[in-house]
Amino acid sequence: MNRIYLDYSATTPPDPQVIDATVAALGSSFGNASSVHSFGREARSILEQSRDRIAQWISARSDEVFFTSGGTEADNHAIKGIALAGARAGKNEIITSVVEHHAVLHSVESLRKSGFDVKLLPVDGSGRVNPDDVRKAISPKTALVSLMLANNEVGSINRIEEIAAIARVAGVPMHSDTVQAMGKIRVDVNKLGLDALSIAAHKFYGPKGIGAIYIRKGTRIEPFMEGGSQESNRRAGTENVPLAAGFAKAAELAEARLDQDYRRIFGLREKLKSRLTAEFKGLLFNGHETECLPHILSVSFDSSVTPLDGDAIIMGLDLEGVAVTSGSACTSGSLQASHVLLAMGRDERTARATIRFSIGRLTTDEEINLAADALKKVVERVAKAGTGH
Repeated sequence: MNRIYLDYSATTPPDPQVIDATVAALGSSFGNASSVHSFGREARSILEQSRDRIAQWISARSDEVFFTSGGTEADNHAIKGIALAGARAGKNEIITSVVEHHAVLHSVESLRKSGFDVKLLPVDGSGRVNPDDVRKAISPKTALVSLMLANNEVGSINRIEEIAAIARVAGVPMHSDTVQAMGKIRVDVNKLGLDALSIAAHKFYGPKGIGAIYIRKGTRIEPFMEGGSQESNRRAGTENVPLAAGFAKAAELAEARLDQDYRRIFGLREKLKSRLTAEFKGLLFNGHETECLPHILSVSFDSSVTPLDGDAIIMGLDLEGVAVTSGSACTSGSLQASHVLLAMGRDERTARATIRFSIGRLTTDEEINLAADALKKVVERVAKAGTGH
């Protein structure tokens, strides 16, 4: 049985050129980048070239980009670091939304427990924040606004440029979790008006275990890890030079292939959407119709039309060789209703009967057809089991 991978939002396979760049750095430049001898200088050179490449990609300065262990650490650093710096100036309020990634929501909750006030903004039926809600929420006590550029479950793109302009007028730092958007759409920190953003390399065919945080020059932020003076005293710890090299190669490839990948992947997404529309009744498409990432197609089976067991659909597809997810969190082995879909207005049973297809660089036309065929077979089997026949 051929296996079909349609979970590129969760992670992507590293590009062969990324693997080559990582292995080359691992083998030839093993020195500690903080050492002053020739071995250290060789490693430092690769590290700084990698930083330069990533900074160029997002239109930032090289001294505004700092390596992390991934997107979660970058989110934690941005939110906690900027909030704690704000607290020193008497600001103890954070604004975010109800549909953020848990790396953001849990960071904010941690700050709430330590005395910060948190304003969780609602979203519309497409999962987007209304900029007017941000304008109304900002106060003299606001230390940070943190809103994702694009939602990782439904793909909707927020009006970040407009929201960041509102924050800037109020003198409030603006952070965005851009983990899911990187490599799929253009991300320019100056055009968007961001003071901080988070990146994870494995979302665009780079290695796992490395990411970056962008911090605009002049933004007040506390260090994330204490220890040595690495990363300009932002993050202590010996730098991971091989992964940085792989990260930079992935960024280079993503930039070079952006338009080509966008057109092809969006075309496959539309083909899948058309197939599913023709095959199923009571199918709901989640997210904004036009302001969305090209690779995510989130679909829910309307519980009032076709009540289905979401767990059974996901597991059934896996047995058919199709790897997808629901876009929901898994807790104790039980599929929980997505906080994103519930916030968008889906009822719990419909939210549980949701599939997130996410398409990537290696996806083929044939795989799209096979996935649609597999879903039809699985849904018929699950529906039949549900009726007791």
